[in-house]
Amino acid sequence: MNKQNHLSIRTDQELHDKFKFVAAYEGRSMSGQILYLIQTCIRQFEKEHGPISLEDTKL
Repeated sequence: MNKQNHLSIRTDQELHDKFKFVAAYEGRSMSGQILYLIQTCIRQFEKEHGPISLEDTKL
């Protein structure tokens, strides 16, 4: 079973409310929207720079 990690961010109320609106509009929870955006970012990065190996992530 994969261990899930927790990511916490702080935002002001306006950003939070607007992001909640966008996520709902897209049919996602706020968490689901964040995961979608992270995955999109990684796909774009790998498209431009090549695949990221797990060895690369060991900083």
